[in-house]
Amino acid sequence: MRSFAGNPYDGHTLGAALEQVEILTERLPELVVVDRGYRGHGVDKTQVLISGTRRGLTPALAADLRRRAAIEPEIGHMKTDGRLARSPLKGTIGDALFAVLCGCGHNIRKILAWLRAVLVRLIALFIAAMRGDEGRNQIAEPT
Repeated sequence: MRSFAGNPYDGHTLGAALEQVEILTERLPELVVVDRGYRGHGVDKTQVLISGTRRGLTPALAADLRRRAAIEPEIGHMKTDGRLARSPLKGTIGDALFAVLCGCGHNIRKILAWLRAVLVRLIALFIAAMRGDEGRNQIAEPT
């Protein structure tokens, strides 16, 4: 996650974001799915698919657009639950560090929620095994 000084136009940040992806993955992506703010991006080597356009969409590209739409709520949760709105750290380095820490905190919250769900399931299985019904509703026969 890279932060930018000031409030630059989205289309001007796409090249730097793709550069960061290339550094991290050692590959330049063939396709990028972005919102309408990235029109006029000036990127040549990567195919840029702008959401909201329906002309010439294959089913695979439509699926990519739906996948991108599923990511938007994650960013919203980072802004509200992770307090990504205002950075209390000074300078552009502080802003960059704050963005990375908010991303880490969001991932940790997701991992803890998953672990909590696994623990609840294990406890339910343990209780069922202790009762001897192993998840089935048994009708007690009269003795």
